[in-house]
Amino acid sequence: MAQKHRKVAVVTDSTADIPQDLIEAHGIHVVPLQLMMAGKTWLDGVDINPPAFYELLQTSSAFPTTSQPSVSSFENLFVELSGQVDGIAVILVSDDLSGTLDSARAAKANLPEIPIELIDSRGVSMTLGFPVLAAAREAAAGGDLQAVANAARALIGKTHVYFVVDTLEYLHRGGRIGAAAKFLGSALNLKPILEIRDGIVKPVARVRTRSKALARLHELLQAQLKETDRIHMAVINVAAPEEATRLKAQLETRFYPIEVIETECGPVVGAHAGPGTVAVAFYVE
Repeated sequence: MAQKHRKVAVVTDSTADIPQDLIEAHGIHVVPLQLMMAGKTWLDGVDINPPAFYELLQTSSAFPTTSQPSVSSFENLFVELSGQVDGIAVILVSDDLSGTLDSARAAKANLPEIPIELIDSRGVSMTLGFPVLAAAREAAAGGDLQAVANAARALIGKTHVYFVVDTLEYLHRGGRIGAAAKFLGSALNLKPILEIRDGIVKPVARVRTRSKALARLHELLQAQLKETDRIHMAVINVAAPEEATRLKAQLETRFYPIEVIETECGPVVGAHAGPGTVAVAFYVE
């Protein structure tokens, strides 16, 4: 039986943190950001993976920096895909956190003959990943470019994330701290809880210990979710897999999500959040 022609390709960037098995299952195309450290440059998730990066972070005195994909990396992919599909839906990291969307805009402008929809997710990690997955599922169902783009846009603003960082140092040095900057100084011995809202990092709460921070995370979720809700969740970590697995089990017991994804931040997101970060992203159907 002939395979159904997919009308639309779905493209995202490497900060989406979608597990590899889901990327492959849904035919999602990922454009990597760049990671620079100690005079070397890697493509995020391509020639450096999370374990290698976090080991490097522990053994090197250098601080990592990151950069958006090149315009040509988007152009090359768009040209390649244009021969296979009728349109391309591109869902990317928040424009306020990265210049990735700028590179994609420039690539689109250079290829006016290719139907391309560019979408600012206003998020990162799985607040980007969930809209991407929604778009990919619509594309697999045979939706046209507008339907696929609308599937992604429907989740923007509905997908939320709370995260506990071990230290604000990485967000601060990477220039991504946003409104959470007011926690600096006063948070030296505290564990901040943050969120991505309106495309930037914002403060939620600060507590004295990590265990209390994770308990507060549960309280924040309970305030927003009901047992009757059809909940999609993702538990995300930066070099804290055991803690994330425990948190996932607790959330499944408490909220009975219809979908729960456990994933690790890639090197670029991890470079900004820092080791020890644990997050929960979610939306309600």
